[in-house]
Amino acid sequence: MRTSIAGTGSYLPDRVLTNADLEKMVDTTDEWILSRTGISERRIAAPEQATSDLAIEAGRMALEMAGLEGGEIDLIIVATLTPDYLFPSTAGLVQRALGAHRAAAFDLEAACTGFIYALAIGDLFVSSGKYSRVLVIGAEVLSRFLDWEDRNTCVLFGDGAGAAVLVPSEDGIRGIVSTHLHNDGRMAELLHAPAGGSRRPTDAEALAQKLYTVKMQGNEVFKIAVTKLSDVVDEILDANGLKEEDVDFLVPHQANLRIIKATARKLRLPMDKVIVTVDRHGNTSAASVPLALDEAVRSNRIRSGDTVLLEAFGGGLTWGGALVNW
Repeated sequence: MRTSIAGTGSYLPDRVLTNADLEKMVDTTDEWILSRTGISERRIAAPEQATSDLAIEAGRMALEMAGLEGGEIDLIIVATLTPDYLFPSTAGLVQRALGAHRAAAFDLEAACTGFIYALAIGDLFVSSGKYSRVLVIGAEVLSRFLDWEDRNTCVLFGDGAGAAVLVPSEDGIRGIVSTHLHNDGRMAELLHAPAGGSRRPTDAEALAQKLYTVKMQGNEVFKIAVTKLSDVVDEILDANGLKEEDVDFLVPHQANLRIIKATARKLRLPMDKVIVTVDRHGNTSAASVPLALDEAVRSNRIRSGDTVLLEAFGGGLTWGGALVNW
């Protein structure tokens, strides 16, 4: 049984933080940010908004497109590295708000690759026949975990949420064709937050040193990301007996425009076949791919019959991809 994506949804906070705004906050310039990342602006959650608030709105939009009510959902998976609480799960809070009282719910953490991981797990539940309606969400409020004095990281990230509803494919052709997941823990410290967990609680010293914020060795991460995303593209094509020209659209993780362009070249895809939101959203981690996917679906760029490749790379280090017949 193949799993189809019946609906997508997304949510972005109202506040827009531009590069010009950042020039007043940290030693940087619009030209420096734009030339290195392709980012012009990003969204920042309001003080009263937590990750679940964003996830709930994206989930509602996805359910509406799918023509479903919350009470019809069997399972909710929220991919996030910025949960509301240590516990309960953010997915449980989403379940409560959406009235999905019979649904199982759990969080998943695979950093920026989180939505791809969640999609893969949701696909397994549906294709096995265990569940028939799964809500998968990627949501982040990364702005709470940034050092706003570190120009190498604070200019990159934004807040947002994206969602997808998974159901059994009606024709056995449309839907998720394959998913591919990877991790290399040997490189974990290249992109991480040192404090905030059981190894290093967020004590006064950790707060003073801002060890709960994102730390990244940017040049190393960039080089590895380009290589691993190229590898996963080859893996997806080989696994499905496809050539580059068989892919109609690429929906990449929105981390850096240079990385996105490198992956497009690998697929020999013109940029009008690549969904790009990084200029307006920045890097929204697990929310990145579903935000871009929802925009492409709602603008009718991605249509029935298209072959779509999703891919992402993030902390862990994690990377992965999925092939979907839309």
